Amino acid sequence: MEPEYIDTHCHLEMSQFDADRDAVITRAKQSGIVSIITIGTDVESSEEAIRLANTFREFVYATVGLHPHDAKKFSKEIAETFRRLARDRSVVAIGEIGLDYHYDHSPRDVQRDVFAKQLTLAKELDMPVVIHSRDAKKDTLRILKDSGVSRGVMHCFSGDLAMAEEAMAMGFYISIAGPVTFSNARRLQEVAKAIPDEYLLIETDAPYLTPVPYRGKRNEPSYLIHTAEKLAELRGVTPEDIARITTLNARRLFGIGELPDKGTIAYKIRNSLYLNITNRCSNACSFCIRFHSDYVKGHNLRLEHEPGFEELKDAIGDPRKYKEIVFCGYGEPLMRLEIVKELARWIKEQGGSVRVNTNGHGNLIHGRNILPELKGLVDKFSISLDAQDEETYNVICKPLYKGAFKAVLEFIKEAKKHTPEVVVTVVEMPGVDIKKCKEIADSLGVGFRVRKLNVVG
Repeated sequence: MEPEYIDTHCHLEMSQFDADRDAVITRAKQSGIVSIITIGTDVESSEEAIRLANTFREFVYATVGLHPHDAKKFSKEIAETFRRLARDRSVVAIGEIGLDYHYDHSPRDVQRDVFAKQLTLAKELDMPVVIHSRDAKKDTLRILKDSGVSRGVMHCFSGDLAMAEEAMAMGFYISIAGPVTFSNARRLQEVAKAIPDEYLLIETDAPYLTPVPYRGKRNEPSYLIHTAEKLAELRGVTPEDIARITTLNARRLFGIGELPDKGTIAYKIRNSLYLNITNRCSNACSFCIRFHSDYVKGHNLRLEHEPGFEELKDAIGDPRKYKEIVFCGYGEPLMRLEIVKELARWIKEQGGSVRVNTNGHGNLIHGRNILPELKGLVDKFSISLDAQDEETYNVICKPLYKGAFKAVLEFIKEAKKHTPEVVVTVVEMPGVDIKKCKEIADSLGVGFRVRKLNVVG
C-alpha cells in the first residue's frame, strides 16, 4: 500500500490559497495525504474552516478557537459562538489556543485567562485541544495541568525535550513541522528523535514554515512528505513507517477515519518483516508496550488468534524481499517452537534470512535444550538480558519461571554454539546497570545493544 499521511495542522482557509485552493487539495491527495485538519484562529477563520470541511467532506476537518495573538478580543459572545460551531460534525478539536510570549500581540495576563477559558470549553465539550506555545513553557504547562485537559497536541513544537516530556506525561501529542528540516534546527531535531512513536504527529502549518527544499515559498499540505522524510532519517526508519505511525495517532486523537481493528501477523519496519505469532509470554516486563497499547510503529499487534503455518506463509510472500524475517511480535515466539522451526525452514529454503527476538526462556518453557533443533534455521538471535543480576531481573521482568535469569545466561551461552550471530539487549531504565550488563555480554562473547525505554521496533 502507498503511504497515507494526515496533515494535522494547516490553514487552508487563509487568503494565500484563494487563487488555487482546489489545486492545492488535488496535489495533497496525489502526494498521499488522506486527511487535512484546517485550523481556526478566530470566529471568521473557524467558520471558514467548517465551510471548507463540509465542502470537502471526509477529507478536510476543522477546529475552532481563538489564537493567543487575538486573546484581547475574547468575549462571552465569542465563547458561545465557538460552543455552537463545535457542534458541527466536521469539527474535531478546540484550537488553535495557547500562549505566545514572543510577539505579545495580546497582554500576557489576558492570554493566560483566555487560554484557561478555552480549555474549560474543550473539557466541557469533551474535545481535544490544539495548543500554540511560543516562549511560554512554564505558563503553558501550568495552565494545562490546572485545566485537567489530557487530550490534545502541542502544535509545531519548538520547546525543549523536558517540555515535551511534561506534555506527554499529561497525555499530549507532539507535532513536528517543517522547521525540523532546517540545517540550524539542532535542538528540534534532537527532540524529534526522542519522541516515542505513540506521541508523534506531523503537520505543515501551511501556508507557513515551508520545509526544505521549498523553504522561502508558500507551504502547502503536499510538502508534508519532506517533513516525514527528515523524521524518518532522524529516527532510523522509513517514510512509510512515519506515515503509518502518525496517521494512526492522528486518527486516535481526532477521531477521524478508521483504526485497524484486527491484529497484524506480519508487519514491515524499515526493510525487515516482523512476525507476530503469539501474544503469550513467560515474562510480564514492567516496560513492555503490550500492557498499555495495541500498537507498534502503527501496527495493531493484538491477535485474535494464533496464526498457522499457511497463514504466515501467505502473509510473508517472498522472504527475499526483506533484509530479514524477524520472529518477534507481542509475545515470546519460542512458546510456539514447532511453528518457528517449520516456518524458519521454509524461509531459509526460499533464500530468506531469519532472526529470532526472544527473552531466552526457550529451554525453560520446553524443559530441554531446544537450540540444537534451531541450528541452521536461525541466522541471528536477539536475546533480552534486561538486568545485571537475578534480583533486578525478577523485579523488572516478573518471570513466570523460577531461576529465569540464570536460564537466560545459559541460553545465551548455548545459542552461541549453534547460531552465527547472538546479540543481547537491555532496556535503559532505572535500576538497570548498563555497564555491568555490557560486562556480562563481553564475558559471554556476544554482541550488546541498549534499547531506549520508549523505543519499540
